[in-house]
Amino acid sequence: MEKSDAVDHAEDLSPVRGSECEVGSGAPGDERVHLTDEDNKRIRRKTDKHLLTLLFWIYFLQIFDKAVFGSAALFHLKDEVGLTGTQFSLVASISSIAQLAWQPFSSFLIVRVPHRILMPALVLGWGIAEASIAAGHSFGALLASRFFLGLFEAGCLPLFSLITTQWYRRVEQPLRVAVWYSNNGIATMVAGVISYGLGHIPSELLKPWQIIFLFAGLLTILSAPLAYWKLDNSPAEARFLNELERKQAVERLRANQQGTGTHEFKWRHIFELCIEPKSYIWIGLALLLNIGASVSGTFGPLIISGFGFDPFQSSLLNIPFGAVQLIVILSSCWIVERVRFRSMTLFAFMIPVVIGSGMLYGLPRGDSEHGALLTAYYLLAFLFAGNTLLISWMASNTAGTTKTASTLALYQLGSSAGNIIGPLLFNADDAPLYHKGLRAILGVFLAFLACVLIQFGNLFLLNKFQAKKRVRNGKSAKIQDHSMTRTYQDFEENEVTSSGRLGDHAFEDLTDRQNDEFIYLY
Repeated sequence: MEKSDAVDHAEDLSPVRGSECEVGSGAPGDERVHLTDEDNKRIRRKTDKHLLTLLFWIYFLQIFDKAVFGSAALFHLKDEVGLTGTQFSLVASISSIAQLAWQPFSSFLIVRVPHRILMPALVLGWGIAEASIAAGHSFGALLASRFFLGLFEAGCLPLFSLITTQWYRRVEQPLRVAVWYSNNGIATMVAGVISYGLGHIPSELLKPWQIIFLFAGLLTILSAPLAYWKLDNSPAEARFLNELERKQAVERLRANQQGTGTHEFKWRHIFELCIEPKSYIWIGLALLLNIGASVSGTFGPLIISGFGFDPFQSSLLNIPFGAVQLIVILSSCWIVERVRFRSMTLFAFMIPVVIGSGMLYGLPRGDSEHGALLTAYYLLAFLFAGNTLLISWMASNTAGTTKTASTLALYQLGSSAGNIIGPLLFNADDAPLYHKGLRAILGVFLAFLACVLIQFGNLFLLNKFQAKKRVRNGKSAKIQDHSMTRTYQDFEENEVTSSGRLGDHAFEDLTDRQNDEFIYLY
């Protein structure tokens, strides 16, 4: 730790070293509070009930808003608005362009603005933008509405990921990310059913696609007050916990070495992020993965309709795709929580995606091939396990509020760029086979697998460097990572070094590079 950092944090945190204290006043984490594994489980259950359910619902709304755009295309959105050539692709991509442009501001707001204020504001903004799509009767109007939709959604995923790291132990984070991210599957299924139902509503005033967008937008707008009512800014301020439990909720996160958040935006964190190779590998992974993800989301229903199904059949046949997403997202994070080998779990779950892409490219189109083609398309759903694992992998390998928020913004940056590129690979002139786009997607997924292996090697080497740094600082080269034990364990009394007890600096908002006790997960 640099001398300047020690001075910066001296007034904020004065850990009691080598002993445990009773609950008292002071800043979060400024004292050791004893808790048992039963205490840990009780606090986790309460956090799941109050926080995770909210994250689940709000993220459902975001994915639902995206999913209905693909479904609305089946109900003659393109024809009735008069979209030609690549205009539909541009309308699909403009929200990602807005997200891409807004990421620097997004990471700043996530750090500076209390989460209880920021989340409802974002929800209200994208709900209004979603509802306004129904009023769009031209290419320009749709473009403007989708731009503002992307602008307000830009901070959603980085915010949700940061909240997860600030409320849960590292061993718990992948499954919690999977719970709210599983809405990529749930919302896809629900959007298919609701679009099918809303599409049958007879109306002389509104077209079916307008009814779909109005429903999605108004539902989101009504959820903004709920977000303000339910969300707390940090474990230390949790209204659903009593005073002792709030202290214990902070203490159980000590082994994460990631802190519980600060509202100070630190430029030295940004500098550190910019000079690290792992930052650019994260961007590459997010970019490559989401080129494919955008294709399935926006063009999935159109690809299915290319098999020869009518719009209503295509909408319903996208439901099994959502079911596969749900299964692979939850199962992948359940597996990684137990094997704790994140890179290889990610690698393994991407193999079916490569197989599915190859099948879609190589199989002929015809009635006799419908079963095989649908199977190939559904295999692409495995890539959503990739996103879940990648988000939790990035979040668990970063410390420092500003650096973590900015790293997660890098994911959104790569994801947004991928969502821009992906739809542009599929031109209407290539319908219904889309061979050129599928060939490009196959190459993208192979490149993604190569990047996973590169990041694995990088994180392995970083842990070696951390061990050497600990030795230079008078600590043991090998220390136990208490954040990854399934049963909660306090730091032992004998885990004392020349500079104090292990975990003393866990809440000082140090980055992973500054804190020699931080252990990278690969």
